[in-house]
Amino acid sequence: MTIACAWLGTPYHDQASLKGVGCDCLGLARGVWREVVGPEPFPIPPYSRDWGEIGPREVLAEGARAVMIEMPPAEAGPGALVLFRMDSRAIAKHVGILTGPGTFLHAYERLGVIEEPLTPSWRRRIAFAFLFPAGD
Repeated sequence: MTIACAWLGTPYHDQASLKGVGCDCLGLARGVWREVVGPEPFPIPPYSRDWGEIGPREVLAEGARAVMIEMPPAEAGPGALVLFRMDSRAIAKHVGILTGPGTFLHAYERLGVIEEPLTPSWRRRIAFAFLFPAGD
């Protein structure tokens, strides 16, 4: 948890993943991965802002499933990576890290990395949850 919270205040920057410099929501997860687990397991290809609005594949979930430990969202606790569906008809395309029973950390455009309450609105958007594997 301390590792993820050290990213608080990092400015928002598309496709970046550098603590204190800039990151987007996926970049936050990538940066925490590097600190907790080690080198990233595969390169992330460039992506557009609208990538999640097209296609039926759960791209983020498939990628996470390949390298992380999936768990039921209802069982996710502090330290779990959660994937949100921003629209009930869309694929999961927003990433956060739970910091407490009712809080989470995420990178939000114009705000950067923030911690905020996991309100009922956010909670119902959680589509997938994963644990980071043990590091090297």
